[in-house]
Amino acid sequence: MIALRNLGKYYPTRFGAQYVFRGLNVEIPDDRDVAILGKNGAGKSTLLRIIAGIDFPTEGEVATDRFISWPLALTSGLQGLMTGRENVRFVGRIHGITDLSAVERYVLDFSELGEKFDLPVSSYSSGMRSRYNFALSMAIDFDTYLLDEVMAVGDDSFRKKCTEALNERRERSNIILVSHQKNTIRDHCNAAILLAYGRAEFYEDIERAIYRLERL
Repeated sequence: MIALRNLGKYYPTRFGAQYVFRGLNVEIPDDRDVAILGKNGAGKSTLLRIIAGIDFPTEGEVATDRFISWPLALTSGLQGLMTGRENVRFVGRIHGITDLSAVERYVLDFSELGEKFDLPVSSYSSGMRSRYNFALSMAIDFDTYLLDEVMAVGDDSFRKKCTEALNERRERSNIILVSHQKNTIRDHCNAAILLAYGRAEFYEDIERAIYRLERL
């Protein structure tokens, strides 16, 4: 379970504290695939980063016993001067992976980078970095995968491969997804957190959550 306990996030400005959200109290069950919904600026990506542990709340906490991925659309955590292969080894060691060779082979094959796998990540195009990051995420068996518009990665063929890989992971893991595409939400999620007016509400019915979103 992932529990948001009195979670709040604000940014200081010359007009005082500007809250993205505050007082969030939500429990995300292990057996649900959850969409984070809300209008632009509601704090969806911010909440995803806080759940991942790469951003910090101003108030409250995220309590969990889950092994949670980084947001799959996020590429800023890669070390630009290191090659794709070196980044795999670096990330693998951080996450306690013992068979680094297997992870290397998976990422090389899935990302379709070829010989560029051994070039610095800073030389990759944005599309290459996104494909690489998705492949690296799929190579590690997380309990919960965080996705931020990640299904837009690559061409139709690569997106199909991403969907198939994600569906295979979902047999033993769950996902938390941020997307503006309602069809993507319906295809991949069976519950939702709706962020509105700085608050959060958990919905067991995805259609009810989408209905509420459309009327904000």
